[in-house]
Amino acid sequence: MASDSPEPVFNEVIHAPVRLRICGLLDTYGTVRFDVLRDTLGVSDATCSKHLKTLADHDYIRLDKKAGDGGKAYKVTWVRLTSEGKAAFQSHVAALRQIVAGQAAG
Repeated sequence: MASDSPEPVFNEVIHAPVRLRICGLLDTYGTVRFDVLRDTLGVSDATCSKHLKTLADHDYIRLDKKAGDGGKAYKVTWVRLTSEGKAAFQSHVAALRQIVAGQAAG
């Protein structure tokens, strides 16, 4: 394995299907609006919020509230992976690849 490859570590927090999909989307697209995540996942506001809270509690994501388009009164929540979250996700993906290849995962 190349030295720049993440060490395979199975992560129970990230592995939950909705959280795994959230991390995958954020890893691919960077910063994403809450409503886009929710709609892409096809889940309710409450379900999306619950999973984001779990990821935030583990410092895997950051939530930022910013003014809506044109400075309107409402706030828009933006979500992104932290560096710790990105590393944990990539390690989890490496562990999944080991499992798929029939190897033991750490």
